[in-house]
Amino acid sequence: MEERLQKYMARCGVASRRKCEELIIQGNVKVNGKVVTELGVKVLEDRDEITYNNLVIRPEEELVYIMLNKPEGYITSNSDERGRKTILDLVNIDKRIFPIGRLDYDSSGLLLLTNDGEIYNKVIHPRVNLNKTYIALVKGIFTEDEIKKFKTGVDIGGYITSDADIKTLERYKESSKILVTIHEGKNRQIRKMCSALKHEVVSLKRISIGDLELGDLQKGSWRFLSKDEVFYLNNL
Repeated sequence: MEERLQKYMARCGVASRRKCEELIIQGNVKVNGKVVTELGVKVLEDRDEITYNNLVIRPEEELVYIMLNKPEGYITSNSDERGRKTILDLVNIDKRIFPIGRLDYDSSGLLLLTNDGEIYNKVIHPRVNLNKTYIALVKGIFTEDEIKKFKTGVDIGGYITSDADIKTLERYKESSKILVTIHEGKNRQIRKMCSALKHEVVSLKRISIGDLELGDLQKGSWRFLSKDEVFYLNNL
């Protein structure tokens, strides 16, 4: 059965489907020796030869699904032009994998990686609305009014966030620990939401994505997902 070129590339583990679309537009992909820059092209695995950077690509024989507890000080990328440490400095396997979603440089916690482009698209698709839960240490203590604003929508610079959940776990003299759940994925969203309410984030850790939980996985460590966890992702 024919499929769109970018979908085929994602299935081959080149990158996420969205990134593959960029690679096509940039002229890095050929179909039967001819450069393709349009996104509507369809290919057939048994008929067409597809190359990326002049190397023939084929579907991954072994799909892998990984959970990483990302430490602070690593970027969620496969490479960095500024020479910073990336998540692939932590997960070193002989498969070309890519992260599902992002965690900013200063944040830690649960990050999923895979070479399965279809799973990637299921997890990040807006219709799925997967809840993502974080523990944050923030300056000050949220008032009841601020909690209500956080839950119903905060202006983070030209964008009003959707409904979220927030709970104060511990109160200290000049700071507090909060539990936050969101289903959006705007860049540095929780930090911006807290900052808009005058509570700067000191540290931020993601502890779950949907039903997948970080558990006792140590910072900087990773593991393969269980069969039940992969089944859950496949059935989103």
